[in-house]
This record gives sequence, structure tokens and C-alpha cells, in this order.
Amino acid sequence: MNLFDIIGPVMIGPSSSHTAGAVKIGNVARRLLGEDVKKADIYFTGSFLSTGKGHGTDKAIVAGLLGLAVDDTDIPHSFELAEKRRMKFEIKAGEDVENHPNAVRMKLTGVTGRKIEVMGNSVGGGRIEICEIDGVETSFSAESPTLIIQNEDKPGYVAEIAPILVKEHVNIATMQLHRKKRGAVAVMVIECDQEIPESCIKALKKLNGVLEVAYLTMRGIE
Repeated sequence: MNLFDIIGPVMIGPSSSHTAGAVKIGNVARRLLGEDVKKADIYFTGSFLSTGKGHGTDKAIVAGLLGLAVDDTDIPHSFELAEKRRMKFEIKAGEDVENHPNAVRMKLTGVTGRKIEVMGNSVGGGRIEICEIDGVETSFSAESPTLIIQNEDKPGYVAEIAPILVKEHVNIATMQLHRKKRGAVAVMVIECDQEIPESCIKALKKLNGVLEVAYLTMRGIE
């Protein structure tokens, strides 16, 4: 346990789980989209749905989608900021699923038309877990540079991807493999100790059978 576990993050309150965590989930989803959000359908479940309005969770998630940090004083004014930036959003009740009680699903459309669906949990103390991307189960904290690679579920992709990172001296901290079913789309989640050069990402996108590459950078994140 460290001091962060005791006192929580520096943030705009009132709640580290319902406010700071929600900002982080929105912010991470925006970074995974890779561009400004034009439209967002937001589905709250569990306590996010039942008590979120009182904790400002609705404003927090929109603030994150706008790129605000957890300590930004504009969080309470995120709805007005979204209107000024022409980001449309709708907050709805999501279907109850067996998941963490502080959960939100977001269907995002970017300014270029790019789409992504992200589900995240706020697990306490301002920490989060991204548990689903585009319908495929994942599990990562978004606290280190992370690659999310969607590829055809065929042998050999780990052997092809790892050397590309090694060549640029990128150390892999964790690697997870997920898929809906055998032979369908698979998702590889790679958390790294260093930022991943753009040349690596371009090389990964060119691999035969790789369908999508999203990169969660820590640049500019305190």
C-alpha cells in the first residue's frame, strides 16, 4: 500500500470512484478513439446509474470524453463545454450485466467517422479497468503505454508482433490474449514500460491479418 491508496488522487470531487474514475474512463476511451469525439452514446449501469447524478458522474464522463483531467476545474461545466465544441452526447440506462457496480459503456464516433465501443469500470481510489473494446473482453488499467491490437484469430501473431517492439527496445510488461470464440476476431493487449514509437505502430498496422491497432499513450498524462 502507498500514500495514493490512502488519500486517493488529486481531483475535482466529490468521489474518487464516481467522479475521478469516470473522468479517467472517458479520457481513456477518447485516447483509444484517437481523435476528438463527435458523438457519444453513454450507458450507465449499477451504482453509476443509481447514484451517479448526485456524484456528478454524468458530467465527469463527458469531461473525460472532452479530454479533461481529473483535477480540471471545468469538470462541473462539461455539458456546456461539449455544446461549445459541438460534441453531441446522450446518457442512458444500460442493460444490467454481471460486472463491476461502477460501470459504463460508451459508443463513440470521432470527427472523421471512426467508431469504437468501450466499457470501463471504476474500481476505487480513482483507478479504472477497461474491460471491453468493440465487444471483446479485455482487462487493463490504462496506467502505462498500451497497445490494443485486433487481429484474425490465427496462429503466429505473437511471434510477428514481439520482434517489432524488441527492435525499438520496447519492453513488454504484460501481454494478454482475448477472443470471443475460436476463429473469430482476437484482441491482444500489450502493456509496455516505454512509449511506443510511431514507426512500430505503422509496422503493426501493415501486418497481414491485423484489423485494427489502437494505442494508449501516456504522453501529457501526469
